[in-house]
Amino acid sequence: MGSTVRAFSRRNLIAIAAGALLAGVPLIAFDFWLGSMINRQGQEEVETSARRAIGLAEARVTQVVDALDRLAGQGVNSCAPEHVMAMRRAAFDSAPIQEVAVIGPDGQTLCTHLDLPLGQRKLLASEELTGAAGYSLDILSLENDLRMVRVRRTAGAGANGLAALVPTDLFLPQVSMQGGPFTAFAQIKTRGGAIIDMAGERQGTEAAESAFNAKMRSDKFGFEVQIAMSRGIVAEQANFRRLGSYAAGGIIILLIGFAFLMPRHAPNDPVGELKRALQDGELVPYYQPIVDIRSGQLQGAEVLVRWRKPDGTLVLPGAFIPLAESSGLIREMTRDLMKRVCVEAGNALSRRPALKVSFNFAGKLFSDETIVKDVRGIFANAPIKLSQVVLEVTERDPIENFAETRQIMAALQRLGVRIAIDDVGTGHSGLSYMLKLGVDIIKIDKMFVDAIGTDRNSKTIVETLVDLAHNMRMDVVAEGVETFEQVVHLRELGIRSAQGYVFAPPLPGSAFLQLVEAIDPLPAAEPAVAPDRAA
Repeated sequence: MGSTVRAFSRRNLIAIAAGALLAGVPLIAFDFWLGSMINRQGQEEVETSARRAIGLAEARVTQVVDALDRLAGQGVNSCAPEHVMAMRRAAFDSAPIQEVAVIGPDGQTLCTHLDLPLGQRKLLASEELTGAAGYSLDILSLENDLRMVRVRRTAGAGANGLAALVPTDLFLPQVSMQGGPFTAFAQIKTRGGAIIDMAGERQGTEAAESAFNAKMRSDKFGFEVQIAMSRGIVAEQANFRRLGSYAAGGIIILLIGFAFLMPRHAPNDPVGELKRALQDGELVPYYQPIVDIRSGQLQGAEVLVRWRKPDGTLVLPGAFIPLAESSGLIREMTRDLMKRVCVEAGNALSRRPALKVSFNFAGKLFSDETIVKDVRGIFANAPIKLSQVVLEVTERDPIENFAETRQIMAALQRLGVRIAIDDVGTGHSGLSYMLKLGVDIIKIDKMFVDAIGTDRNSKTIVETLVDLAHNMRMDVVAEGVETFEQVVHLRELGIRSAQGYVFAPPLPGSAFLQLVEAIDPLPAAEPAVAPDRAA
């Protein structure tokens, strides 16, 4: 008996040692790969931030130059009331401008659109603005050491000119690529070397061995941007390395536990669990508002599914949608979601027929002609009209038979339903989908929205898609909009509709309905007037 126990213990120890050794080899490789990934990620981040800063500075100055050119074209050159009013309109229309002024031949400010006392203004640097003939760029220090960039449009000898003030901090990014505060060191200079603005701490970020660095120069205006990020700022570096250490220890502990305990569990049944959740009503709709970025009006919402477990935990769709598609539950899940929206939001949407509600449809659903009967049956007697329904097919879903899919989409469109392509630009068949499927809407993926203003290629792609969509009489919606800077760029590109966290995150039904009532309130019904009775 004792020898058997010793043999068992010896075999267990050998198994544990072998398991730890085998686990250690991939963990070492994982740690090496992780370090390389962090280095690559850090360098890519500073280079992207530098390009973003250059694009931001160029966009700011271009907007100001265009505004001043328009004012000069209108003959604005004095402090006459009608000229001051024109300057006010220009300041309102151009987001970066804080002040528009008329400048005398001697360079003194004669008046501004604000009609306020000027206060002290100290000229720190001045140089011609390369890339804009007849313009100068000044750096001023105002009261309380507030720095401003002044873009000045000179006129002929003895004539008044125009100028606009822009806060220097608008020339550098204020948020990181991940959406948090920008914590790296950033600096932007004029072509002549005058510092426009700095952000972050310089200390410890410029040593090559301890920092990621990037320098770039604007081809248009000559601005030079430097971004330096300490390796300690790349939070993923420390977190991932700790994760690797924890993973190593965790795997070894698990091996020991399995070697001694070896509990027996019933096999997992994720498909059965998902089916049970569907039957128990745990898959609930969330609504992400879609907004008109010109008027601010609500246009509708995209419906996104969440798995709300009995303990209140929310599971995002990426964790269970692939399982639903592979198991064949996706059709039942989509039908259930549409029915829930009709019950939950039907009354509010029926009273606002201009609002649209979008549902994500897996590509395989468009290959089954019975889906037309499903959609008609769900909405035929529902408060939501078929003309308010949008069905989205993602470009990531491969379509094997375009002719069959086109017929089913056309049948849905004849009911009044609109068809959209989601995630346009991320797959390999975007133009084929647009040209062959006859859709009504394209949705620009967040990847391109993030890069607008910093990546010329992305901007060109978006411009091409928007132009093509408009020529084909398709509407365009931008997804994943997270900053007001992106809103400005999208408006400039001719996009009218957008959704993203800058407006609202996906909302549960009660919160979305409150938003609808707040943005688009309806007049209360007037009480019926009782008929007069003859005395």
